[in-house]
Amino acid sequence: MDTVSVTRIVPYADGTDVAGSRDFYVEVLGLRVAMDDPVLGLTSPANPTAQVIIPPAGMENPQPRFGVDVGDPAAVDAAHAAAVERGLRVVYPLTDEPWGVRRFFVEDPGSTVINVLAHR
Repeated sequence: MDTVSVTRIVPYADGTDVAGSRDFYVEVLGLRVAMDDPVLGLTSPANPTAQVIIPPAGMENPQPRFGVDVGDPAAVDAAHAAAVERGLRVVYPLTDEPWGVRRFFVEDPGSTVINVLAHR
């Protein structure tokens, strides 16, 4: 397998109240809005790799619990091939999204859905 190098891991919060979540993370915790569409992406001013993603309710089914950025689209392909080779369940196909990421969702052995991605 080609080398996969994780550049960051981003937790996903529930998006049942995106506006309320925005207020909380910005006004209470001091995060900054880095992205509004298709998800609310928040970053730490002190450490831009410290992030939280809040997808609107119902955006993705199944909803991943966190994203693993592997840094490069070729590494996404390598991770996808390795997951398929191991018989892991891919629950969202390898896709180039219009907002600029290549990704797929895979279920880990404990049934947690993970978004494996890289920016194109």
